[in-house]
Amino acid sequence: MGDWIVIPIVLPAVMAALIVLAVRHDILLQRVFSITATMALVAVTLSLLIFANGNGPEMYALSDWPAPFGIVLVLDRLSAMMIFLTSLLGLGVVLFASSEWDQRGKHFHALFQFQLMGVNGAFLTGDLFNLFVFFEVLLIASYGLMLHGAGADRLKAGMQYVVVNLTGSALFLVGVGMIYSVTGTLNMADLAIQVANIAPGDAALLRAGALVLLLVFCVKAAMVPIHFWLPGTYANAPAPVAALFAIMTKVGAYSVLRVYSLAFGDTAGDMAWLAQPYILPAALITIAVGMIGVLAAKRLNNLIAFAVIGSMGTLLTAIGLFTPESISAGLYYLLHSTFSAAALFLIADLVVSRRGQFGDSLNTAPVFHQSGFLAVLFFIGAIGMAGMPPLSGFIGKLQILDASRDSDAMVWIWSVILVTSLMCIIGFGRAGSVLFWKSSSLEGEIVVEGAKWPVLPIIAACGMLGGLVALTVFAGPISSYLNGTADQIFDTSQYIRAVLGDGALAQFGQ
Repeated sequence: MGDWIVIPIVLPAVMAALIVLAVRHDILLQRVFSITATMALVAVTLSLLIFANGNGPEMYALSDWPAPFGIVLVLDRLSAMMIFLTSLLGLGVVLFASSEWDQRGKHFHALFQFQLMGVNGAFLTGDLFNLFVFFEVLLIASYGLMLHGAGADRLKAGMQYVVVNLTGSALFLVGVGMIYSVTGTLNMADLAIQVANIAPGDAALLRAGALVLLLVFCVKAAMVPIHFWLPGTYANAPAPVAALFAIMTKVGAYSVLRVYSLAFGDTAGDMAWLAQPYILPAALITIAVGMIGVLAAKRLNNLIAFAVIGSMGTLLTAIGLFTPESISAGLYYLLHSTFSAAALFLIADLVVSRRGQFGDSLNTAPVFHQSGFLAVLFFIGAIGMAGMPPLSGFIGKLQILDASRDSDAMVWIWSVILVTSLMCIIGFGRAGSVLFWKSSSLEGEIVVEGAKWPVLPIIAACGMLGGLVALTVFAGPISSYLNGTADQIFDTSQYIRAVLGDGALAQFGQ
């Protein structure tokens, strides 16, 4: 695909600058530019996905500097899938926000485009330091989006979010510095070669750097015990921003999968699968903490935020097994959890905006405008998040359970996932009964001035739910693609050959 690989980064970057410089005073033009650019991004990333499905990994060298000295972008099945998922999510979010959310603060669409640029860059980069740079781009944009619309609670949660992520950024630099001091490279393909040939005297420092980096990725992925920033941040963020943040935690999970399968996988000698002993137990605890939070939540947005933590624990459990079967299952669940979390945040906003003074509190209140229709949407989203049949959450969890049958931790994995799934059903069932069923028994109706059928938000919410339906209906071909993706992840020679050429494989031992 050549130069097309850089388009998912350049397109939103150029559009963000254009919105700020040319149309910042006209909200209608901002919407037109932003929606059009995001639709074009969907088309580009779909083309890249189709290309990646039929070809091996391909590299794009920025400024034509050869690897490992220059910055490279790498398109393979995994990165293509992630940028396509990001563009689909982004399209739903920008449609929802363009109804009226984008007017509650300044520069929403510019920040939104910068966010897409950072996320896509993180998925495509083949360099650890460049990964740090794109982390910072997406985090800076997310700071502005988080505070969009102001409010004391949002400002407080935003400050915590900023502090935690700035700390993570500092640790990222520490970990990268330690790795570079030992290996002399930050190119991921070259790093895989250097780790395989590391001198025994440098092994301790390299291990320490890799574990610091793992800690940073787990902060981004909201893994216990460094998950505490997520509930307040997601629950208080504007609804379209919270929906967009559904992909943010996946950046952390992606980074764990990419780095610790490529550089610290089978070929890493004594450091093979370095992350596995730490990820799996922490992931199981993360599931439990998330679902306990679902049961204890007193507000709808907090309930969804804790469900996101639980879903990340399920995803990281699959990744922590580090087998082709578990990675394939985990990637399917990644797709599902992104759509289900985004859908629920968007539906929650439609509910809250109609409950007047009751807001998102899980207290019985009179019925509200469109409560029957929104109850159906919430019911579908809750089924998806809890992993009940027939939607994709059930398929994803079933695949993860099946992939763990040969693991020594099978009993723990099955027990935690099954028990917490029941807890999630109870939590969402309680919330649904309070918001919709019990409300119907009270007299009167909540009337919110200006309540209407908001076309774009409903299209966006239904689109996210449609993603769950599509994952269910096309589970066969999607799983086939993901099986090929998992095989490509474990065949690291393909990635190294694409970045460094055939000559590097002799040094790599393949």
